[in-house]
Order: sequence, then structure tokens, then C-alpha cells
Amino acid sequence: MDIHKIYYLFQKKFRPTRMKRFYEIFNIRPDTKVLDVGGGLLNWTFVPYRPKLTILNILPPSPAEISLDVEWIIGDARCMPFKDKSFDVVFSNSVIEHVGNYDDQKMCAEEIRRVGKCYFVQTPNFYFPVEPHLITPFVHWLPRKIAKKFIKLTLSYLISRDESLPKRYFEEVRLLTPKEMKQLFPDAIIEFERWLGIPKSIYTIKNYC
Repeated sequence: MDIHKIYYLFQKKFRPTRMKRFYEIFNIRPDTKVLDVGGGLLNWTFVPYRPKLTILNILPPSPAEISLDVEWIIGDARCMPFKDKSFDVVFSNSVIEHVGNYDDQKMCAEEIRRVGKCYFVQTPNFYFPVEPHLITPFVHWLPRKIAKKFIKLTLSYLISRDESLPKRYFEEVRLLTPKEMKQLFPDAIIEFERWLGIPKSIYTIKNYC
């Protein structure tokens, strides 16, 4: 089974509701200047219409993601090539946990706050019992040395048999707590996306200029 198909099943469940909430909070219109940090076109297939969209990603778009009405910039979320307050809203979905250690995450947060008048940053909640990248409960709560011994028993590895997964996960992923997100975005409010009543994801929102 393709692991990406499993991820997509979760995305189809949660992301349309997430995008609807984003559109409601910021009253997104076709002329709203939106920067998507670290994203692609997938989230924008769940919306009734696209805003004036710019995507910043370290990777170029795939052929399927090339679109005449979307500007795609290859760049680093920790050092964005935009002037202060260039965008009405900065949107970022499940990205800040991938940019590096806490200092890297702080740089990313500062850049989001610098280039956007408002922002919406979503990230998985460290306290949710299932680690979303590994699709396995509790493994992210273990000390790193112990977690490394269990990573090949995670559902993600058992399905994908991706030998690069352990190295990539421990080098690239650092889940954040609500307290840490509030520290990174002190001018924001915190909301939660819930599953069975449990806070699954953190929404960090500044919807005033």
C-alpha cells in the first residue's frame, strides 16, 4: 500500500474543514494577497476560489502544480525574499515542525510575522497521542534514544519500508506544544483542531493588522 494514499485520506478529512475555517476568519477574497509558506496546491483544491496566491517552498512545483494564477517562489522559510508586510495574510500548514530545531522555528515564525499583516499557522499538537508523520501512538513522547529503536515498528515504516524514514524523521521533525507556539507567535491567539474531543492540531492566528 502507498503510504501517501493513507496520508491523503487524513488530509481529505481534516484539510477542507481547516481551509473553510481559514477563509471564514480572514474573509478571504479573490483579491486577498496570501502567502502559503511551505505549501503546494493541494490545500487550494479544497476552497471555492483561490486568492491572489504566492507559494514559498524549498522545492520547485511538480508539473501538476504549475498554475498561471499562482506565483511559486523557491526559498527558505527562515529567510524570506519579501518586504515587510507584503501580504494580507500568511498561511502555513504543517510546515513549522519541519524547518529544524527551535532556533530555526523561531526564525521561521519571525519571518511569518514580518512579511504578513495577519497570519494563520497550523501545526500538529505535540500532546496529541498519535504522531502524524509516523501514524503511530506515543512514539514521539519517548526519549529520542528509545524512540529510534521503535521507529521501524511504526505504521508509516511498516507500510512504506522507506529506509530513509528514521534519519529524515529525527533530523527534520520537531513537534511543538501550544505553549511553544504562543512563545513563537506572542501576538496571536491559539485555537485547536480536535479529533474525538482531543486537540489534534494547533492553530496560531493573528487576524488583526
